[in-house]
Amino acid sequence: MSPMLALEFVSTIRARRTGVTDSLEDAEGLTSWILAHAGDLGVDPDVFTATPGMREEVVALRQAIRALFARAVSPGPASAADAARLPAFEPSLALVNATAAAVPVAPRLEWPPDGEPAARPVPAGPAEESARIRAALAAAAIDLLAGPRREQIRACPAPRCVLYFVKEHPRQEWCSVACGNRARAARHYRQHKTG
Repeated sequence: MSPMLALEFVSTIRARRTGVTDSLEDAEGLTSWILAHAGDLGVDPDVFTATPGMREEVVALRQAIRALFARAVSPGPASAADAARLPAFEPSLALVNATAAAVPVAPRLEWPPDGEPAARPVPAGPAEESARIRAALAAAAIDLLAGPRREQIRACPAPRCVLYFVKEHPRQEWCSVACGNRARAARHYRQHKTG
């Protein structure tokens, strides 16, 4: 499982010209997002459909992970999307750990006839689908936050951007080229407006 899955998960909150949008605002949005990541989450795309209850559980986990990301970028500012609404750090940490532990996993060796062997974590026993999905997301967040890339997690400082990103290059300041352009344009506008 890729720790970058956690980054994609917390990025389901985005900024648009009309304001902050949430890709997981309803069960259909959650279904679409999970189907786009079916392989990472061990979901059968032919039969999966999210429920409103599952959506509530997944969004609560996302907010807890965003709270941990806010702590990771500290003392810098957290994402502007929800910095004032994030749950406290200790309960967030407890929720992420409990969620990851709810579905123990074991390595499974997969060796396709025409490929290389690879290990993939799978549930060690039967588990309800929502618990499996949330455990995979929590585990991806733990892998990212406990790994060497934690030091590169940043909140994008561009105007209106609410994303977290992993700094890939020493000179990278924004999550994307578009945000960099928007930040430079805003700075240029401020300089010429006051000058």
